Amino acid sequence: MVDRPGARVRAAVIGTGLIGGSVLLRLADAGLDVAGWDPDPATRERAQHRGVIAPATIEQAVADRDVVFLCGPLPTLPRTLARVAELTAPGCVLTDVGSTKVEVTEAANRLGLADRFVPGHPMAGAESAGLPAASPTLLAGSAWVLCPATGAATDAFRWLTGLLVELFGARVVPMSAPAHDSVAALASHVPHLLAGALAGAAQRAPLRDAVLALAAGSFSDGTRVAGTPAERTANMLLGNRDRVLDELAGVRAFLDGLAAALRADDAPALIARYAEARAARSALLDRRFAGQAREFPTGGDHDAEVTWLRGLGDAGGHLTGCQVGSDAVSYAAWRPVAD
Repeated sequence: MVDRPGARVRAAVIGTGLIGGSVLLRLADAGLDVAGWDPDPATRERAQHRGVIAPATIEQAVADRDVVFLCGPLPTLPRTLARVAELTAPGCVLTDVGSTKVEVTEAANRLGLADRFVPGHPMAGAESAGLPAASPTLLAGSAWVLCPATGAATDAFRWLTGLLVELFGARVVPMSAPAHDSVAALASHVPHLLAGALAGAAQRAPLRDAVLALAAGSFSDGTRVAGTPAERTANMLLGNRDRVLDELAGVRAFLDGLAAALRADDAPALIARYAEARAARSALLDRRFAGQAREFPTGGDHDAEVTWLRGLGDAGGHLTGCQVGSDAVSYAAWRPVAD
């Protein structure tokens, strides 16, 4: 493990689609020694045309690296994690960018990799896919979930936090893997279901072309993620199926309440429910934060540190810095101010 994030770091990115390609391009722009590998030869060739090292084999890509980002499709991550772990030194930090975290975390634990694997998920993307859609700025300033664990794993979390803040301007959100999957179900995965339902209903409408002719911002915004490649969406939903279905039940209950009020010609009930919904939308657009700083001993089992970190993420906060000294680690954070 290197001494300082960003200093002489040697990185690799495995899987160079939209997110992996954006990670790769940003690391290259930042001047890191970075290699990207993708199972598709044409994608590797495209990476080379964009000025990035893209060797023919995964062994060449991950040799002597300090950090490896695993960015392939969700179902492949456990297998890729095992393979990369075999090919890298024990001090190499491993992380992923998958949209669900429990399955890959459990795989890392089974493989005995909890001390150097840090589950991750940058909350950014686009409906486009592949390296041609990737951009070195796609992830700039994004909320980037990392899942801290106690023991030696905390050292890897600290180091990776510093790297992401320094190179991506990331707002690192520390959460447990189960908490991430529960939150992501409502924040990200259910919206894909709703977008698919609205766009699918329009596709089946008798006057589809007329619907599309009149579609404005509300329809366009509400269906944007329906343009995501179907296989990627299906992998995400199936990878978090139970939590997505649980959260969908709450959405359906609220929608049923709206429909019942409409059916009953009950304007006050409709207004009350939309006022409730508007409050969440307003909070999203106008959140207020207060700065917070915490220190913890560098050594030890890190239980108190990880408890604080996860509590910060559960409360909607994020990290903006992590400095590790010989005796103490210092975090800079922002935490939402209660309404």
